[in-house]
This record gives sequence, C-alpha cells and structure tokens, in this order.
Amino acid sequence: MSGAVDLSALKQPPAGAPAAAGDHTVTEADFETKVLRRSAQVPVVVALYSQRSPGSIELVQLLERLVGEADGTWDLAAVEAESNMRIAQAFGVQGIPTVIAVAGGQPLADFQGNQPEAQVSQWLTAVVQAVEGKLEGDPSAAPQEPPADPRFAAAEALLEQGDLAGAESAYESIVEQEPGNSEAKAALRQVKFLRRAQDLPESAIATADADPGNVAAALDAADVELFQQQPEAAFDRLIALVARTAGDERTTVRTRLLELFELFDQAEPFVVAARRKLATALY
Repeated sequence: MSGAVDLSALKQPPAGAPAAAGDHTVTEADFETKVLRRSAQVPVVVALYSQRSPGSIELVQLLERLVGEADGTWDLAAVEAESNMRIAQAFGVQGIPTVIAVAGGQPLADFQGNQPEAQVSQWLTAVVQAVEGKLEGDPSAAPQEPPADPRFAAAEALLEQGDLAGAESAYESIVEQEPGNSEAKAALRQVKFLRRAQDLPESAIATADADPGNVAAALDAADVELFQQQPEAAFDRLIALVARTAGDERTTVRTRLLELFELFDQAEPFVVAARRKLATALY
C-alpha cells in the first residue's frame, strides 16, 4: 500500500468532531496528531473495527496487549469505522477488521480479517524492521546508554579488588592516550589520594597539632582529615600553614591544597569558601 493512499484530507477534521476516549482510541478529530504526526516517530498500526463485530473487537484487544509489550517500538490507533467513515474511506477499507501500518505519514502494509496471534506478531515485527533507523524514534523512550569503555571497566575492576596501584596505572594509561579525558583525570586524582592517605595513622592529626610548623606533618594530617570526610578541617589547616610559610614551603603547601580542591566539584560551597580564604592568605 506504500504511497497508494492520500491521507492529507484527514489533516483538517470536520467541525464538532468527537474527542478521543482512550489511550489508543482515534477519531477524525485527532487522526492527524495520533497517526500522521506520531508515525514520523514510530510506525502506527491503525486498526479499523466495528462495535457490531465481536471478531474485530477481539483483534483490537490483541493489538492493545501487544503494543503494551512493544517498548514503544510501534503505536496503536483503534478506529471505530462506522463513526469515522472518512478514515475508512481514506484507506479504501473493504471489510472489517482492517489493519494498516502507517510510517512517515504513509501506509506501509496492511491485512484484513482476523489473524492468529503468531501471525500478527510476525507481521508487526516485519513492520518495525522495515522502518528501523528511518524514523525519529519515540521521544519518551529511555535513551540507550552508550557502551561502557573497557579501559574504565578494567580500572574499576582493579579498584574493587583493592589494587589501587593497578588502578592508578590503568587511569594513567588512559590520560596518556587522551590528555583531555576529564573523567580519567578525575579518577586518577582520587586514586592517587586514596593510595597516599589510606595507610596514614589517625595520630597524624595530633602529631601536626603538636608541631604547627612541620609542613610534612601538616600535609599528612590534612590527608587524614579529608579521608575522614572532614574537608573543611583539612583546608583550614593548610590555608593557615600557607599564611605562616614562605618560599618553597609555601609553594609545597599551596600545591597540595590545590590538589585537594580538585577532588571535589568546584561549585561546592566549602570549596568556594576555601579558595577565598586561600586568596586572602596569599595576598
């Protein structure tokens, strides 16, 4: 039937046409929206039936069940032929029930009369396959996730196994291959921090507090505080040390502080506040 039927007349329904009464019910009033426009996204199966034909009603019920299992690959328009004669005439319907697949605003395939479920399912599969990649697709369907990058999957597997050294090497390899890969860079920063901080003793905080001028002790204490989910304490410790040091020591502390900032979303309020404090300490 492709291209053989002119459906353009149905774009202007007659005044006073009745409204649709259900998810799959279509009348002359909404044929343009539910069939012509919708068929630009996915094929629409138009099922013309009669309330006086139990067999045609059974076919519509079968199609309603199948469309519910179709995951949005096609849609259904159930049209009561006797109350929507203009639709039936546009398709040149000779008997009830008649089923027509519409894609891109044009009839694609059809069959007439009741058919076994297996045959109907096979026909629907053929319709979907015939238009695959040629229509816009269902905008309400969940977007497909892109395939996982096997390099990241390997690195994450090493992390799950507790092999931080292996994970660090894997992320470094990705960064070497793709210097602009922000995801790999962020993961590498996190792994490097975990490797450095995981074996530090909790007593590092007390050690640094007892010797405020000890830069190495302060760096370890800040790592422990960050590892314990206390970023503000870690930042404040290093910012105070920046204010008390100069030369190479100040550069060392400032560099570590900036590395710790990069472990977080830069829009986080505590990161923004710490950056302001650092600027004051430096100038």
